[in-house]
Amino acid sequence: MRNEELGIRSEDCLCLCSSSESRALLLNNFSIDFVQKSVVYDEEQITTTVAKDFVYTASKGKLEAAVREFGLDIPLLCADTVIAAHDGSILRKAKDVEDARRILNIQSGSTISIISSLHYKSKTLAFSDISATHYHFSTFEEEDLEAYLASGLWQGKAGGCMVEGFCKKYIRSVDGYESTAMGLQVECLLPWI
Repeated sequence: MRNEELGIRSEDCLCLCSSSESRALLLNNFSIDFVQKSVVYDEEQITTTVAKDFVYTASKGKLEAAVREFGLDIPLLCADTVIAAHDGSILRKAKDVEDARRILNIQSGSTISIISSLHYKSKTLAFSDISATHYHFSTFEEEDLEAYLASGLWQGKAGGCMVEGFCKKYIRSVDGYESTAMGLQVECLLPWI
């Protein structure tokens, strides 16, 4: 299939290989021209329990799938994000509302690390980065948590966490870029594009 049929134009600055609205918003906020086309990659095949290794492997797998599907007529950008609890365990996307409740209760009154990995590749350049942003949360109010769970907004989010939404009012302090926590450390990417 040709890039025109995929909706990829040569004048686009890059192809964001993700369906993430947050990543698209970040690129728009930084005035980066892009087209958004997701790729299929099965994260369930990753066996590591180390958060940084997990996101690196997932984002690299997505890049390899994107190169096969789209080629390199325009640069490709792939990313993945996970949340690591204070004990280092990975808090993945919740499978259902009970799993979301369990995962969010782990974060309540605790410190988490949101770790994002990105891979950028053009015909002449390859750039990879792993960054982390650390959030220190106060205890979530039960009524607030239940309303968030009922909203369904936790679905598809690493750790069920929305630092720009539900979790925002519970943040005591932050170390790192907010963009990393939203899934794409654009500040680290800018010098390369």
